[in-house]
Amino acid sequence: MDTPAQRDAAIAVFDIDGVVADVRHRLRHLDKRPKDWARFFAAADRDPVLPEGVELALRHAADHVLVWLTGRPEHLRPVTDAWLRQAGLPADLLFMRPARDRRPAKDFKAAQLSLLARESQIAVVVDDDPEVIARLRTLGHPVHLADWVPHSSTLQAAQEQDGKT
Repeated sequence: MDTPAQRDAAIAVFDIDGVVADVRHRLRHLDKRPKDWARFFAAADRDPVLPEGVELALRHAADHVLVWLTGRPEHLRPVTDAWLRQAGLPADLLFMRPARDRRPAKDFKAAQLSLLARESQIAVVVDDDPEVIARLRTLGHPVHLADWVPHSSTLQAAQEQDGKT
């Protein structure tokens, strides 16, 4: 159960892929034509942790409510929940992309943050997608670019063109 201080705390919103989960081993499934989305998503449970992102998330979780906002599709909820818990991260507040939502990540996340901001003060949004960061910055959200892994053009296309992660 949350303490009163946690209930009143601002939220820290974190992306997963490229922030706390290293997806580079899966990108090969998207480099071929046609893209093999089934294999890409099937390997999500084997993502190595990104220590920089995990450390930052845990630091923010100490005095904020940690919220996950990912472009991963909803059908990956059980895998994602288990992965977060295995990585030692809280997984209680996990917002995922609904089935058949193919908006670019910047649009999907901006809309979700608009809803979250109605309920809570947003202290920071941490994401690895430069387009998401740029959009959220223009909307006045406090942002932090996760730049500890080079952002892949393959992942960029999956997030912003395909709208699948």
